[in-house]
Amino acid sequence: MNITAAEVIVTSPDRNFVTLKLTTDDGLVGWGDGTLNGRELSVASYLTDHVVPLLLGRDAHRIEDTWQFLYRSAYWRRGPVTMAAIAAVDVALWDLKAKAAGMPLYQLLGGASRNGLMAYGHASGRDEAELFDSIRRHLDQGFRSIRVQTSVPGIDAVYGVRAPAGEEPEHHYEPALRAAQPMEEDWDTRAYLRHIPRVFEAVRSEFGPELPLLHDVHHRLTPIQAARLGKDLEPYDLFWMEDCTPAENQDALRLVRQHTTTPLAIGEVFNTVWDYQTLIKDQLIDYVRSAVTHTGGITAMRKLLDYAAQYQIKSGIHGPTDISPVGMAAALHLDLAIHNFGIQEYMQHGDATNEVFRQTFSFENGYLHPGHQPGLGVELDEDAAAKFPYRPAYLPYNRLKDGTVHDW
Repeated sequence: MNITAAEVIVTSPDRNFVTLKLTTDDGLVGWGDGTLNGRELSVASYLTDHVVPLLLGRDAHRIEDTWQFLYRSAYWRRGPVTMAAIAAVDVALWDLKAKAAGMPLYQLLGGASRNGLMAYGHASGRDEAELFDSIRRHLDQGFRSIRVQTSVPGIDAVYGVRAPAGEEPEHHYEPALRAAQPMEEDWDTRAYLRHIPRVFEAVRSEFGPELPLLHDVHHRLTPIQAARLGKDLEPYDLFWMEDCTPAENQDALRLVRQHTTTPLAIGEVFNTVWDYQTLIKDQLIDYVRSAVTHTGGITAMRKLLDYAAQYQIKSGIHGPTDISPVGMAAALHLDLAIHNFGIQEYMQHGDATNEVFRQTFSFENGYLHPGHQPGLGVELDEDAAAKFPYRPAYLPYNRLKDGTVHDW
C-alpha cells in the first residue's frame, strides 16, 4: 500500500484548519490534522515544501518507520511546527491502515478499554448569574463535568469567558481574532487570586459536591502563586487545576505539589515526551494535557501515555475547537484504547466546520464515542472546504497594568 499522492488543504469554516490528505495506490484516502492555532501556514508550508516530497512512494503501512524518519532525518527536532506536521502524517497513516483492515482505528490499538469517554464542557460567565446559566446549559446538553471560567473584577477581558447565547461575536468558535494583529488583554494576578476561590465556593453551593469541576489558569501564575491558588481551592474538590504555571521549567511544579493536594493538569502547549520527563517520573502532575495534533500523532501520544501510566498519571487530551474533527477523532480512538484514560475536553464545532468535516463520533449522556466506521470515522468534503479560504487570525495576549507583556 504505497502513497501515490499527498496534499495539504487549508480551510477556514469557523476557524483555520490544516489537513493532510494521503492517497494510496489502492485508492484509499487517509486524513491527518496539522492545525497549529495562529501559526497554521507554518505547518502547511512545512508539510507542502519539506514533507510531502518525502512521502510519495513510501509504504503507508510502515507507520513507526515513517515517524522515526520524519523526526530524526531533519536533524532539527521537536518544536510545535515540526511535531504538528509529523502528527498530520502519523494520523493519516493510522487512518489508512485502519481503513485497509476494515476496522475502526481503536481496534488496531488494542480494542476498547471502556464503553464511552467522559467529556467536560466549557462554562463561563461575566458574573455569577451568567456563569450559573452557562453551567445549566452545559448540563442540559448532557455534560457531567464542567470547566469553570469567569470574569474577574478589575480585569477588562479574560480569555475563556464567552458572551452568553445570542451575544457571541462572529468568531464565536475561535478565540483567535480574525484580524491583522492579536487582541491585547489585561491582567491582575492579585485580583484573580482573590476572586476565583469565591467563584468556586458559589458554584459548589449552587450545584452541590458531586459535579466534577475543572479550572484553567492558563499559565498566568508563578509557582508560589499557583501553590496558593491550589491550596485555596482545596475545599471545593476540583477535578483538576490546569496549566497553573508555565511548566517549561519542570521543577517549578515541585513547589506547587508541596503545598496543595488539588490535582494538576499540564501540557497543552507541550509537543514531545521530553517536555514531561521530570513531571511524570517525579509524579508532579496528575493529567497529561497534550493534543494528538501537536505531539507527533497517535504513535507518540500512545508512548507518552504508556509512560505516564507507570506513575498512575492519566490522560486529559486537549480538545477545544482549535483541534479539527480529524484530530478530535484521533484523540477519541486513543482514549478508548488506553487503560489510563482520565477525561476528554470537548467543544462542539460550528455548523460550517461540520459541513466540511463529516464525522461519525457521537456525544450522548456526557460520554463521547469515536464510532465504528473503518478508520478515524471522519472524511473531509473538499468542495465544502474550498468555500472557506484561509483568513489570518491570532490568539490574544496579556499585558499587566504597567504595560509589561505577561504569560497568556
